Amino acid sequence: MKIAVCVKYVPEANAPKRIDPETKRLDRSVDGALNPFDVHAVEEALRIKETSGDGEVVLVSLGTERTLEALRRALAMGADRSVLVADDAAAGSDLVATSRVLSRALEREQPDLVLFGQQASDSDGAVLWAAVADLLHMPLVSQAAELALTDGRARAKRQTEFGYDVIEAPLPAVIAVSDAINEPRYPSLKGIMGAKRKPQETVSLTDLGLDGEDAGEAGSLTEVYALLDPPARGDSLKIEDTGDAAEQIVEFLADRRLL
Repeated sequence: MKIAVCVKYVPEANAPKRIDPETKRLDRSVDGALNPFDVHAVEEALRIKETSGDGEVVLVSLGTERTLEALRRALAMGADRSVLVADDAAAGSDLVATSRVLSRALEREQPDLVLFGQQASDSDGAVLWAAVADLLHMPLVSQAAELALTDGRARAKRQTEFGYDVIEAPLPAVIAVSDAINEPRYPSLKGIMGAKRKPQETVSLTDLGLDGEDAGEAGSLTEVYALLDPPARGDSLKIEDTGDAAEQIVEFLADRRLL
């Protein structure tokens, strides 16, 4: 079984976040790492492979050459190889353009199962997997907290406010896993050293049969017109609690006829 895991290189959690006023995009020149939600997808792919005793785990990503740093961590965990789509023409790709590029890379791989993390920590969109599944014409299951594969079908358990949904879908399928599905392993020293020898393929849009009109700003359906500071707050009252804070709040609300 071939399992493709779509992963993303995102700014480190403690890195400063800013929007570049020139490009109107997130500044990605800061230190980055593998998206923490995607680590759970990598771990689940490795567990499936270990349970079956056979198979291949392929990492698929869209980004700059710096993305290779994050891919190496996933390779150190145990993934077999990686495919990075790195092309200057893809800069600024929105959800639609990104899904187009990833789906073309996945078509090239022909996996039996495609795994995503539930969302990315830099955008928290949680919809990319749905767009990719639509383009691939594959069934989709999201927020999978448990996953099992039997007889050419995927069986996922998803937690809801009323209990659990159990969803079955034929393979190939796209499944987005939640961070409750597993506890990711730490790369071993042997794994870290071995990752350097694993295949890391870098392809361009042209290699995927795409051009500049399919990705980047040209291939995107969204556009940022301007960046503005948030509006100033209106009049406010700061109450120092000296034992009569409750009375002051009641008086404040009563003066404005809110009680």
